Amino acid sequence: MALADRWLLPDGVKEILPPKARQVEVLRRRLLDLYDNWGYEQVMPPLVEHLDSLLTGVGRDLDTKTYKLVDQESGRTLGLRADITPQVARIDAHRMSHEGANRLCYCGSVVHTRAENMLASRNPLQLGAEIYGHAGIESDVEVISLMLETLFSCGISDELSLDLGHVDVYSGVVAQASMTDEQNKRYHELVQIKALPELTEFVASLAVDSSISKMLLALPRLNGGIDVLESASEILGLASSEVKQALAYLVKLAAIMQKRYPQVDLYIDLAELRGANYHTGVVFSVLSPDFAQAVAKGGRYDGIGKDFGRPRPATGFSTDLVTLCDISANIDARLGVLAPAGEDASLLKAIAELRAQGVRVIQQLPADDHEATLHCDRELVQQADNWVIVPSDRNLKLKN
Repeated sequence: MALADRWLLPDGVKEILPPKARQVEVLRRRLLDLYDNWGYEQVMPPLVEHLDSLLTGVGRDLDTKTYKLVDQESGRTLGLRADITPQVARIDAHRMSHEGANRLCYCGSVVHTRAENMLASRNPLQLGAEIYGHAGIESDVEVISLMLETLFSCGISDELSLDLGHVDVYSGVVAQASMTDEQNKRYHELVQIKALPELTEFVASLAVDSSISKMLLALPRLNGGIDVLESASEILGLASSEVKQALAYLVKLAAIMQKRYPQVDLYIDLAELRGANYHTGVVFSVLSPDFAQAVAKGGRYDGIGKDFGRPRPATGFSTDLVTLCDISANIDARLGVLAPAGEDASLLKAIAELRAQGVRVIQQLPADDHEATLHCDRELVQQADNWVIVPSDRNLKLKN
């Protein structure tokens, strides 16, 4: 390796430098305080665990995203977490005694073997909130509301779109077609990319009833405003009770969210299955015109704790804190007060008092007349026997 390449980071792995690192930390504190105000308890799972635990049951969908390594102590295979949700499910199942609803939140780094998309980092800072132990629509409403409030707290509120879907609509229609595993896989691929001509040809090749063919062809077209749900009820009229119950659930959920957040556009996509495959019910995401991908996403994943011995209903959402910081509208860089170098007792006392009040004070180092001034817009100067803060023009002088 060439000397110049030794300090280069791997492709897709990102580091955060000043002043953005401080902005990310400010946002982290703000959002965790928001979750605390809603009654969510913070947990801090470890970055590394036994691979069996990270990939237990539904968590095996994360297998290809997870880095593996060998524990030098035990010889067992460990994994660097690619998603915090399975860890939180383990915590709810084994480390906590709550029998009713359990609200948990977290913020920590995850590592992916490959980036999820061209804009994504391979080491995102995952932030999320989850409810365990409640299966009703009320917990989905709370989690979606908190997801939206998360964006509002970041100053992200213009032209937001809340996307709603339900995996039982897709799975119910597909189950009625009785396709082979290979056919299921092909149909899923075509639906996700909405390759309609190829989909028409594929469905025509299936030996299924015409009513089922009609539903298979309609599924990727059932997206748009809230009126899509009414159209779906007609087009999928011969679908199973599972599908009809899912549509009724979405009608009720959409009405509640539209009433709570009339300023947010509602978008229905009955064939959208983005994210981890452990979702079992409603799925949701929120999009902003400032970012090409979903800013936050989540859904219901009932039974995620089954393989941990405690199959509890669960719902939650997650987002990348760094992405939120990138598109946030209300995190200003914090400028400070520049204090002169020296050991004067009155100067040191003035600096200590300001810092105790929460003021950022940078005491200048001898012979450093440049670097510290870049982060200060005020100066601490002595006037008579007092130290006072005055506006600084040093930055302007340096630029000139």
